[in-house]
Order: sequence, then structure tokens, then C-alpha cells
Amino acid sequence: MNQISDAAQQLHTKREVLRQQLAAFAPKLAQMTDDVLFGDIWERPELNKRDRSLITCAALVALGKTEQMSTHFPRAIANGISKEQLVEMITHLAFYAGWPSAVSAVMRAKELLGDD
Repeated sequence: MNQISDAAQQLHTKREVLRQQLAAFAPKLAQMTDDVLFGDIWERPELNKRDRSLITCAALVALGKTEQMSTHFPRAIANGISKEQLVEMITHLAFYAGWPSAVSAVMRAKELLGDD
């Protein structure tokens, strides 16, 4: 439980800093991110937050979007996905998204989530 609360706090802090930076430079994009993406899409009842996190992280791995993993990997942990499940998802995607994408994602996950 402590891992989840730590991840949630880190996510909140990081998300707030990123939101402020985005709002200062691109206020409309920040507003749409808050209102549409996180205010509507992430709140729709058809998928729970855990499933949305897994889907989002899988898309980031497949697309090689390692910078966005810094927000979404901790969010996934806070939403109930274990570090082992993230690593397994990345390993599985190596065969579909490509080895370089998977290796890059594993290295980013290790950096973000530690190797303990």
C-alpha cells in the first residue's frame, strides 16, 4: 500500500509541475488536457482507471514515447498495476512493437520505478 501512496503523491506533484509548465506556454492545450483527457476520458465508466493505465502505457511503449512514461508509469502503479505487470506488458510488446521499443521502455521503467 505504501508503494501505491508514494506513487500517487509523486504523480500528483509531477503532474502539477508539468501542468503549470504546459499552461504557461500552451494554455489551451493545458485546459483541454485537464478538461477533456483527464476530466472526461479518464473518468468514463466503461473502463476502470487500472485498465486505462495499462492501455495507455502499452501505447506509449509501442510508440516509443519514453518521455510520457514518466507520468504514466507512476500513474499505472497508483492505479493498481504492479511493477512486475508493467515489465511483463513491456516484454509481451517486444514481439509486437519491436525489441528497441521494449528495451527503451524497460530502461525508462527501471529509472522511474527502481529495480528493487
